[in-house]
Amino acid sequence: MSIGKFLNPKNDLAFKRIFGTEKNKDILIHFLNDIFGRTTNPIEHVTFLKTAQEPEIAAQRVSIVDIMCEDLEGNKFIVEMQVAPEKGFEHRAQYYAAKTYIEQREKGVDYQDLKEVTFLAITEFSLFPNKVSYLSHHHMLDVDTYERDLKDFSFSFLELSKFNKPKDDLLTMTEKWAYFFKNAAQTEEKDLEDIIGNDLIIKRAYEELNRFSWTSEELRTYDSIDMKQSADKAINDMAFDKGKDEGRTEGATEEKRKNALGMKNEGVSIEIIQKITGLTKEEIDSLR
Repeated sequence: MSIGKFLNPKNDLAFKRIFGTEKNKDILIHFLNDIFGRTTNPIEHVTFLKTAQEPEIAAQRVSIVDIMCEDLEGNKFIVEMQVAPEKGFEHRAQYYAAKTYIEQREKGVDYQDLKEVTFLAITEFSLFPNKVSYLSHHHMLDVDTYERDLKDFSFSFLELSKFNKPKDDLLTMTEKWAYFFKNAAQTEEKDLEDIIGNDLIIKRAYEELNRFSWTSEELRTYDSIDMKQSADKAINDMAFDKGKDEGRTEGATEEKRKNALGMKNEGVSIEIIQKITGLTKEEIDSLR
């Protein structure tokens, strides 16, 4: 099996290289404008904040890379790649946004001068199973008028598991970004022109994933992260399967208890209930 030309953008190091470095700042800006639909009043410049991690630090992380930046007006943007399913991830998203908002006050900013915080996550799993769309935007709205009076918080989620468009049907930049995150590692050189069209920023993002432009040391770091992510995924899968097995066992036992209680209430002897259900005399005696 031949090695593909393009690396996986969901890998922490690759993600940081494309979207979290000064030399590729314009890729991040373009990406944010595309995802948020900022055709009017677009983001024109961002400054990476101190909390944004350098690649060496990001390489030590398992499944998430934080990119935090601000635009010319001081509005904050948090971008995260989340590979492994995480219980309560939507709560952590709100916590991060709130913490970023509060930290402005710690720097002496008056309440009326607090700036907006926008949280964007790209997830490989389905975060909102009941939602059909792969991209969702969340704002605080008046429940009666749907007016957005409280504008300082917004959350967007790009759920890659819900995106299934083939490369021949990509129409918008948002679709091309979703395809990029989901399928770049499987993309072949001959298909690249059809995918990117005239979108040079997308082309630049693919070029950053060209494994032949990475040093041996960078590739070793990339592979170590990839192996760690695969190991963590295997552990999560095992825990999920174990949970399902335990759930089935507990469900079967509960069904036996219900049947035993019904027979007990009908006056069936303990010995017969034991033979039918496999429960012990003590277990049957304790049923109420």
